[in-house]
Amino acid sequence: MEALQEKSGATKDMGKMLGGDEEKDPDAAKKEEERQEALRQEEEERKAKYAKMEAEREVMRQGIRDKYGIKKKEEREAEAQAALEANAEGSLTRPKKAIPPGCGDEEEEEEESILDTVIKYLPGPLQDMFKK
Repeated sequence: MEALQEKSGATKDMGKMLGGDEEKDPDAAKKEEERQEALRQEEEERKAKYAKMEAEREVMRQGIRDKYGIKKKEEREAEAQAALEANAEGSLTRPKKAIPPGCGDEEEEEEESILDTVIKYLPGPLQDMFKK
């Protein structure tokens, strides 16, 4: 009889291993939810700890910067950009700005008047050539 009991127990365990019906834990969902909540809480605590440590490091870094007159990378980049813009203000190769209002509206008429002015200062025979 004992041999039959051992075989039936063995087949029951084999069925579980092969994906058969497992015994359902009635509190499994509740336990899983509690486990997930514990993991979330641990993650939040870890993030808070590292944020606090980083803030302390930044205070120390700022103290060193102030002591030795070192500027942050962002400040150096901003100053370099401002210097480039200041240098480019009088440069011929600076980026083109929008045309001021009133300029370019009557461009063709101005060209004609400039041409007439130039023709006025040419010697007589050349003036005749351009007027024809």
